[in-house]
Amino acid sequence: MRELTPDDAVAAVRGGGILACGGGGWKHHGELMGSLATSLERPILASIDELPEDTWVATVTAIGAPAAKNWEIRPVDYVHALQELTRRSEAPISAVMTAQNGYSTTLNGWIQSSVLGVTVLDAAGDVRAHPTGKLGSLGLEERAGYVSTQVVSGGNRELNGHFLSINEGRINTCDDVLRDISVRTGGFIAAARNPVELAWVRDTAAHGAISLAIDLGHEMSAAGAGDDLISAVARRLGGTVIDRGPLGIERGTETLGGWDRGVFRVGDHTIPFLNEYMAVDCEGERVASYPDTIVLIDTELGEGLAVKDAGAGGRDTALIVVPAGALPVSASAIDRTGLAECEAIMGIPFLEFLDPDLRGGSGAYASQLST
Repeated sequence: MRELTPDDAVAAVRGGGILACGGGGWKHHGELMGSLATSLERPILASIDELPEDTWVATVTAIGAPAAKNWEIRPVDYVHALQELTRRSEAPISAVMTAQNGYSTTLNGWIQSSVLGVTVLDAAGDVRAHPTGKLGSLGLEERAGYVSTQVVSGGNRELNGHFLSINEGRINTCDDVLRDISVRTGGFIAAARNPVELAWVRDTAAHGAISLAIDLGHEMSAAGAGDDLISAVARRLGGTVIDRGPLGIERGTETLGGWDRGVFRVGDHTIPFLNEYMAVDCEGERVASYPDTIVLIDTELGEGLAVKDAGAGGRDTALIVVPAGALPVSASAIDRTGLAECEAIMGIPFLEFLDPDLRGGSGAYASQLST
């Protein structure tokens, strides 16, 4: 276990912004949450092997479309959502984990650790950011008899007032309801959901995901800027720079149903996105496909390019692709039901490109550590 420091928070935002794959929240929100969490108290980060076997873990996150214009989440919303979930849980919740990495989502759980004393688990529902709750739900939709409890808190106070909702049922149904709530409350809302035993998390989560983001952020700072930074990111993640050039807008961003949708272009490659970069195509051939990590780096700023910040395009951009097997894998990131939903929403294939050898959980990550 270790205390998370203000320097860790800065690194987590920067590294998380790469693993955000175009989504994953907002840089300024991550900076706020990290600074606040590490100044109130020091959040505690622990690996799964450092927690008692009877630990129960909840996933804490935010839900919505990062490009939405009227979103509002206050730090206290994350705390209130977890408090309400804890009151309804059949067992005490003593650890939390994020659903994904991202500019702000890597820091999910840090404020709850500072205020409520829970431990931040060094794991995620997905090592990279993703568009639907199902892709970060640890495969619980397939667990026989599991009833999901999901709490959301927040909303734009000026437009709608504060909103609190407690939802119980199947994960897929609750996820759909929560996304609709995010739309109706301004575009984004804080969530705490799916309390589960540590043993389930061990077998399904992407372990080491938070340390990965923090370490990446530190290495980016050490690399400086330009080509050195791009090389540092590709080397740390085990990826390849496959194109570079001005960002083109193949199809402009449209925010509908809680998702940002569109298509970018870098050189000969097109990148369709649904909140996050979900695929890379070149002349009609698939080059990369979720759960691969797909990164666009703004070479001038030296940070991950978010969909919401693309504007009219034109900025110099490096496109990096990291095969899914090079990083920690979660069970939900390779869940065929979740991938089928993305196919239906986006109208492009994913299942046919899924690597059948990918496995989620601690076994998969252990094999990667040994190589």
